[in-house]
Amino acid sequence: MAGERILIVAPSWVGDTILSEPLVALLRDPYEDPIVDVLVPPWCAPVYARMRGIRRIIESPFPHGRLDVAGRKRFAADLRGEGYTHSFILPNSWKSALVPYFARIPKRVGYRGEGRYFLLTDARPLDKKAMPRLVDRFAALAVPRGGLVPMPPSPVLVPDTANRAAAMRALSLKTDRPVVILCPGAEYGPAKRWPPNQFSELAALFLRDGLQVWIVGSPNDRMATDAVLNSLGDNMHKVRDLTARTDLGTAIDVLSSASLVVANDSGLMHAAAAVGVPVVALFGSSSPAYTPPLSPLAQIARIDIACSPCFQRECPLGHFKCMRELKPPIVYNLARTALPAYIPPDLRRY
Repeated sequence: MAGERILIVAPSWVGDTILSEPLVALLRDPYEDPIVDVLVPPWCAPVYARMRGIRRIIESPFPHGRLDVAGRKRFAADLRGEGYTHSFILPNSWKSALVPYFARIPKRVGYRGEGRYFLLTDARPLDKKAMPRLVDRFAALAVPRGGLVPMPPSPVLVPDTANRAAAMRALSLKTDRPVVILCPGAEYGPAKRWPPNQFSELAALFLRDGLQVWIVGSPNDRMATDAVLNSLGDNMHKVRDLTARTDLGTAIDVLSSASLVVANDSGLMHAAAAVGVPVVALFGSSSPAYTPPLSPLAQIARIDIACSPCFQRECPLGHFKCMRELKPPIVYNLARTALPAYIPPDLRRY
């Protein structure tokens, strides 16, 4: 329909932001010109900058956890002139629905939560059993209530190739040999992080095979990376540590240069899948039934254990078996299937 203008209120987690891309794809596909704007936390803005069909990225001025009703009213008043016809509110919080409500956007779509029923014009119940994956829940909002929910496409991020080239020069990175990127961090908590000594054992196997090993992460991942580096011993100087040396957008671009990415269940795991590189995703406390890496090149590494997934930030039982018993040989033998051309035949098993 002519005159459609859409505002998406984005999630606050990088991984969830990436999983919103199929919703953007479903909303943009019928139209030649971009009609989708996003209201996004500043730290997630680089993700939307790498999505197709986004007209405008509006950074939210409200810090995480801050209500500021008066400030949201003023901010919403400035958005009224944009002529939005629809808003899709992806977080389930009450405060996330305030700006579209105050901006008087006629159709405000989201799931019920935190007593925000009156803030939405289309407040939908969420059947978690029917839609276990977060990507399906987001995509379902694109169709009218009761409509046939489409199978969402896999998320796609388009790397900024010029920025990638500049970063590679600035960081003295080369891809003359295949690159394995390790992502040992995970924002949610330590229960999602594979033990550092197991990352280092895996890195040693890749180095033995003649592959380059880089580590990528945010400043918040510094402690996790240091623990991996400290357990590498003599191999420490052979690994390129890029932790905190790139912003999020550049990290996404650098991931696209890898031959393989091994990552915890994290935003960088979803980013690697979305830029189309092979991924081995490490799951313990979280569930691949809820937030799997959505790529035909992605493989899941996990073990079956009664208490997993628990979705806790720290292991509530103290043993951390879900990750400790996911041994490096398991991950290595999954990873080698993505790199058969680069590993000598006599070294293709642990």
